[in-house]
Amino acid sequence: MLVLSMVPSVNVSALKEKKKQKVTPGVEVLLGDQKELLKGKRVGLITNPTGVDSKLTSIVDLLHEDPDIELTALYGPEHGVRGDAQAGEYVDFYVDEKTGLPVYSLYGQTRKPTPEMLENVDVLVFDIQDVGTRYYTYIYTMAYAMEAAKENDIPFIVLDRPNPQGGLTVDGPVLEPEFSSFVGLYPIPLIHGMTVGELAMLFNEEFDIGANLKVVKMKGWKRSMDYDETGLPFVLPSPNMPTVSTTIVYPATGLIEGTNVSEGRGTTKPFELIGAPYINSTELAETLNSLGLPGVTFRAASFTPAFSKHAGKLSHGVEIYVTNRDTFKAVPTGLHIIKTIHDLYPDDFEFLAVNNFGRLIGNDWVRTMIEEGASVSDIVTEYQDDLMRFKKIREQYLMYK
Repeated sequence: MLVLSMVPSVNVSALKEKKKQKVTPGVEVLLGDQKELLKGKRVGLITNPTGVDSKLTSIVDLLHEDPDIELTALYGPEHGVRGDAQAGEYVDFYVDEKTGLPVYSLYGQTRKPTPEMLENVDVLVFDIQDVGTRYYTYIYTMAYAMEAAKENDIPFIVLDRPNPQGGLTVDGPVLEPEFSSFVGLYPIPLIHGMTVGELAMLFNEEFDIGANLKVVKMKGWKRSMDYDETGLPFVLPSPNMPTVSTTIVYPATGLIEGTNVSEGRGTTKPFELIGAPYINSTELAETLNSLGLPGVTFRAASFTPAFSKHAGKLSHGVEIYVTNRDTFKAVPTGLHIIKTIHDLYPDDFEFLAVNNFGRLIGNDWVRTMIEEGASVSDIVTEYQDDLMRFKKIREQYLMYK
């Protein structure tokens, strides 16, 4: 009997077609169609390991080796140009070993390029993959650099990239000005549904930066796209953001940084594993699953973080599985997780002053509502008016359909 005859044939050409690149990132559009923006100018580049083309070649190398382009300086955000610094770790000035170029830190003594840092620069280029969530420092590095470009009369170019959250979902409280920080500089919602290029235009106009801004658009990106559909490789934007799946849960579980629950730093699944020594993992998983939240399932899990919160201590909690990205609602899910832990373990759960929950959620009233026993639906209803106002402003800056 020929058992092999029962195995369905594999359509190799169909598999190859699926893997074909659909989206052309801004860096490739620049070098293919718009190189004149850089010709004859000394170029300063703000980037990190995510600044690559579709073949994973670094933009640093692409510009440095291009005979038509004079790359003169590099600028590193949090985690550095080569991505070798942990969250919050100070990055000092150094010389890049591969290119011999000066590397100025924008996550150290200054977050905004000084005139001295820009002495040998005629144009600033920004090429970094964002994760689509308000509390992530790269978009504010961009904003500060735009301010410096304006003050020093230097054009600013943003090379656009996909938003891993897609471009349709806009959700969460709009940040209140008194909670402005480097993890939330402007009054935008927790999930903004914009690319870095669109955000740059919004920042420039709505918050009076006034830079000489040029956004190099992607080709082929649609707002409805999952990152997996773009055909582009995903390079981890920071040490604790290893996969596309991490970016999807991040708007939910990133809020946990403002509590005494581990957000999974120090494990192999940061932000997908959450827990603390005082939690009963089975109880928490069963309670969260009983809520019937759309597009997500919770598995009871235990882990021992190698560093960060509860380092070296056995912690219990859940692993978050997003089962349907289209129906998953990250912000309400994050609020449900925090409220559930707060309600189950009132004697142990704490909001932390150091990793201020208010800076992450963008206000102080969400915390108060949780502590006073309000429902998540009441919290979500509370921020809808501000969210609708932002959506109207946002519409003016959308470049893609």
